[in-house]
Amino acid sequence: METLFYSPLIGIVLVCTSYAFGVFLHKKTGLAILNPVLISMVICIGVMTFLDISLEQFNRGASIVQLFLIPGTCVLALSIYRQRKILGQYFIPIVCGCVVSAMVSIAGSFVLGHLFGLNEVVVLSTVTNSVTTPIAIDVTHQIGGLIPIAILCVLITGIGGVIFTPTLIKLFRITDEVEMGVAIGASCHVLGTTKAIQMGEVQGAMSGVAIGVSGLAMVFLVLLMQMITG
Repeated sequence: METLFYSPLIGIVLVCTSYAFGVFLHKKTGLAILNPVLISMVICIGVMTFLDISLEQFNRGASIVQLFLIPGTCVLALSIYRQRKILGQYFIPIVCGCVVSAMVSIAGSFVLGHLFGLNEVVVLSTVTNSVTTPIAIDVTHQIGGLIPIAILCVLITGIGGVIFTPTLIKLFRITDEVEMGVAIGASCHVLGTTKAIQMGEVQGAMSGVAIGVSGLAMVFLVLLMQMITG
């Protein structure tokens, strides 16, 4: 049994089976709170704790999943291409919205971090919570934050977006498809985009655009912040 736990297969098998179960549970119940990613995380953590599987052992297989992060994001280019006319029509408002979103994300992290008395390293680790994981990792490393905390913040933001997006759209009475997509992509990145795609092709495409633009805006603003602070 111990040999099995040290096998690279344990991580990838646990990730795939727990996510498949999460998808099944979500389709069966229809509850937004039962997000497949959230269910998979809870199951993986529970199994690892119960069977005393270290993170190093788990990552031997689970790290393979990370290889699909960037290709999976690039697949969104197809839906963006199909909606290129709409993108051209609303390009400037989309860019402005994404830049403002990145600014609010950075400012919100600093304000909330200081209100809760978090140290500077932890605050810097939360700055990239609204951008996709590959960008968040690089930016966090550059500004001296803790990558595990940054990834956790990205996951929490994404899952929160998936769960609360339908309610927030109704609450703020957003009816425009472009507005929906940009708001979702700029605030809750790839995980949120999966919800946007379910809402419609335009929403999914605009959300995909917002992921890239918001990521670039975040990189630019962080570099500007570093230049100003010395």
